[in-house]
Amino acid sequence: MSSETEGEWEGLSEAEIEALHEVQVGCEWLERAQGHLLAFHHAVGHGMDHFAVAEDLLREGSHPGLADDVRDEVLPRGVDGDRWSYGVVESFERTMLAEVRDLEAVVHEKLADGHRHVHERRQRKRWRERARE
Repeated sequence: MSSETEGEWEGLSEAEIEALHEVQVGCEWLERAQGHLLAFHHAVGHGMDHFAVAEDLLREGSHPGLADDVRDEVLPRGVDGDRWSYGVVESFERTMLAEVRDLEAVVHEKLADGHRHVHERRQRKRWRERARE
């Protein structure tokens, strides 16, 4: 399947082409959401690293009670009950993201013989034809 194939939308209705596009863009937005979840996971990790340093510094500064609070209440804490941020990322990837990726593949296979970006390819063809006029 060539990425430069012209006309893979031949025989598709306007609604089918738009549906292909909407499924693909919806999947792309969920992939962006995954990136935001990864950024969230990394930000939480960096924040926790600072609390780990603060625990040591509080202990050095003769504040063992505060250091114990950080050690016992903050560091073992999850972002959602006992669930840590990596668990949220893994759950999203394993469930929703995997399911929409599977659906996207099925929709593109059934409607466009597996071709992606049909909407964009049609637009490119139209613009090129217009430029030749």
